[in-house]
Amino acid sequence: MNIKMNFENSEEYDDPKLYDKENSFIDELPFLLKWADTSNEVMIELACGTGRVTIPIASRGYKLIGVDLHKGMLEEAKKKAYNQNVNITWVQQDCTKLSLKITCDLIFMVGNSFQHFLTNDAQDKLLSSVNRHLEMEGIFIFDTRYPSKEELLQPNTEEYWKTYIDNENGNAVDVYTISNYDSLNQIQYYTTIRRMKNNQGIVLGEQSTNISLRYVFPKEMERILSNNGFEIISIFQDWQENPITVDSYGMVYVCKKVR
Repeated sequence: MNIKMNFENSEEYDDPKLYDKENSFIDELPFLLKWADTSNEVMIELACGTGRVTIPIASRGYKLIGVDLHKGMLEEAKKKAYNQNVNITWVQQDCTKLSLKITCDLIFMVGNSFQHFLTNDAQDKLLSSVNRHLEMEGIFIFDTRYPSKEELLQPNTEEYWKTYIDNENGNAVDVYTISNYDSLNQIQYYTTIRRMKNNQGIVLGEQSTNISLRYVFPKEMERILSNNGFEIISIFQDWQENPITVDSYGMVYVCKKVR
């Protein structure tokens, strides 16, 4: 995943293998494949990370460029693609200063990566970069978390999130979060705590990472996209194309370059 183009906000991505263990879902795939069928060109995925979505799409014969700032994530993506005999062009670049020397008709960015651009300036530079690399009427697809009351007003105490099994050692990992929302800057500061336990439930170790995420409200997003030359075609609450409501937790945008 990409961020506001420095490594001050990248702790969650410093261990690419851990990232893959905790993020094995590909809910976006059917939706993106439908749009990929409309493209006759190379497609670009921004903030591609370890290729969680890039590789499954490319494995179906589509031509992709995967872009990310984080070298470690890209190196893991390259290994995975090589092991699966999938051909993808990987590029380590700052998404706010994108320079790929091509234009295309489809760019996408998933995994709520839009939230890593923490300032108005960073968001504008990202969208300007996307615009420059899209042909007229080209499509930009991205998702971001909906700023619901449940998301923003979480208590700043440790909250249980989930448990998963580490396939390498068979140990359970309990995951907890602590969040603190800065309403002035619309930024949620998260600490993620992972406690590793053996089969007897004894805690073997603990690891914590920090990350900051920017929340954008729907009407605010309309203005941001319009100011950067995009028209919103569709907005959904999830990748199954359910309509957005006040009770949503996510926003999936399909935008068209109009200028």
